[in-house]
Amino acid sequence: MTAILAEDEATQRQALASLLRQQWPELTLLEECADGLSALEALQRYQPTVAFLDIRMPGASGIEVARAASGRTHVVFVTAYDEYAIAAFEAGAADYLLKPITPERFALTVERLKQRLRDHLPADLTLLLKSLDEKIQSRPQGALRWVTASLGDTVKMFPIEEVLFFQSQDKYVRVVTANAEAVIRTPLKELLTQLDPEVFWQIHRSVIVRASAIDRVKKDALGHYQAKLRGLDENLPVSTAYQAKFRSM
Repeated sequence: MTAILAEDEATQRQALASLLRQQWPELTLLEECADGLSALEALQRYQPTVAFLDIRMPGASGIEVARAASGRTHVVFVTAYDEYAIAAFEAGAADYLLKPITPERFALTVERLKQRLRDHLPADLTLLLKSLDEKIQSRPQGALRWVTASLGDTVKMFPIEEVLFFQSQDKYVRVVTANAEAVIRTPLKELLTQLDPEVFWQIHRSVIVRASAIDRVKKDALGHYQAKLRGLDENLPVSTAYQAKFRSM
């Protein structure tokens, strides 16, 4: 049994590869792809048993790679947005993993894949992929590429790729990166319409966070959920309305 995985964010790719080697050592991981085009090439070269595919990748999407794999390779979608995941799960043609991926949820995926391998050949994904494609095309695309923010007496330009989270405070919104922070006047509600929902999650009425930056979510002494980000000491609140996203993993 063999596998490839495709994930454009290096940290997520390394974490998934590590889980795969730990929990399914008899499955040989042939290639770790950083974009959709290299995943298509690996699919053609190896014809693997299983493909773990991020839905949104540069070059070619996970949907396009899965279309090429349909009927000959078992597919697991990796996504930060549960609308796509639910559609994939209900169709029964493929499994899914929601980011950030937990060992427990990954173990369940491994068991499902082993059962599929025992029972039947890989499914025809035509109808599922059409449905997922329609959902993606119907969603507005995030247009925000740069954030212009006040930093003391200067104005700083932050590329959106560097932003870890936005947090509203009084009349301002904090913009925080790994190395700096500043403030803007754009309300969170307006920011949400300009951000990619696969990349940025709202976890509280006052917080929007980059999903891949979340290290863990845990309860504090008062029973409130807090999100811990990688490389930062600050914890971010997770409100009751958004806790289901983390429980489902």
